[in-house]
Amino acid sequence: MTCRPPFRAPPSPTTATALPEALGWIDEGLEAIRRDGLERPRRVRTGRQGRRVELDGRSLVNFGSNDYLGYAGDVRLTKAASRAACAEGFGAGASPLVSGHSSTHAALEAALAQLLGTGDALLFPSGFAANAATIAALVGPGDIVVSDERNHASIIDGCRLSRADVAVFPHRDMAAAERLLKGSAARRKLVVTDSLFSMDGTMAPLDDLAEVSARHGAMLLVDEAHATGVFGARGSGLIEETGTADGVHVRVGTLSKALGAAGGFVAGHPRLVDWLRHSARAWVFSTAHPPAVAGAALRAVELLGEEPQRRTALLDRATAFRDRLRAAGLDLGDAASQIVPVIVGSAERAVALAARLADAGLFVPAIRPPSVPAGGSLVRASLAWHHTDDDLDRLLDALARSLA
Repeated sequence: MTCRPPFRAPPSPTTATALPEALGWIDEGLEAIRRDGLERPRRVRTGRQGRRVELDGRSLVNFGSNDYLGYAGDVRLTKAASRAACAEGFGAGASPLVSGHSSTHAALEAALAQLLGTGDALLFPSGFAANAATIAALVGPGDIVVSDERNHASIIDGCRLSRADVAVFPHRDMAAAERLLKGSAARRKLVVTDSLFSMDGTMAPLDDLAEVSARHGAMLLVDEAHATGVFGARGSGLIEETGTADGVHVRVGTLSKALGAAGGFVAGHPRLVDWLRHSARAWVFSTAHPPAVAGAALRAVELLGEEPQRRTALLDRATAFRDRLRAAGLDLGDAASQIVPVIVGSAERAVALAARLADAGLFVPAIRPPSVPAGGSLVRASLAWHHTDDDLDRLLDALARSLA
């Protein structure tokens, strides 16, 4: 498949003008961000996602992408997107309820429901929208949400939007979660968690969460964003891996990470999904995402069944790499997945370490508050199927030298 050269963005305006008086507070806020070491540069990527990435003109080994199975730049997804766009146009034109739900969207929802072994599934414009809309559709004033302290921002915002009482328990602390549920007389109770936590690579105790939720009559919502495609015999995620499907009522995921496409989804009992079609505002009032994107995601779901060796090789390599890093004395916390954090403490140290790694030809982003707790800043290496043994040797050597 022949692709044209990439589009070139026009240069950014260079003339600085004063902010309007009503926005004058922004300068002080931005200065505080810089002073605290939390300024985040905007990088421009050229070319496809893959083992290497060109950022701001520098070619680096790419440990900064969530493209765990290497599908984001795969030409097979590009061709599937092109076929769907040719058949149904690029834009969906309207919300799914009006006229935006295409045959490709319907096929993808059916494929996701089959992959997860649920009765039905519902597509959202993003994983963020899926969490935010679903939580707010399940609970409201007079209800309670019990949430892990390290849940993703989309879960946190969904809890806020719901206007339910929100009780946060320490990371993976089941005794604390049970106390919160036991002490509540709320109308409805909802427990929410990531299955694989994106910043520190730890896993939720799904079996314990399912038992605690069942004892207290609570709904259990699990976000599988970083586990979908990577774990489980079929690649459906950690719920499959841990055998906890019967205890999980709402399954949220994304198409933008291991599946290499874009959008989010919610899966579960058909009547649950029907309820969300009527009450999840980010689905009801958003234009459906493009059929071409759904076509690419549908092809990725098919590839999960055709190429199980990708996730097997990834997890084996990740286990061996974590063992080597720990043997070298690096602090990985409780990481147990393809997400490998190296914890260094301050935001300044994380930024400096990421810069040294980039000088060594490796893109490993610095992760700082509010993504992690204060004092817990880190660099995060996201391992992917396409990384080679030489890539991992280089990363280990560069980390050891930089932290010596």
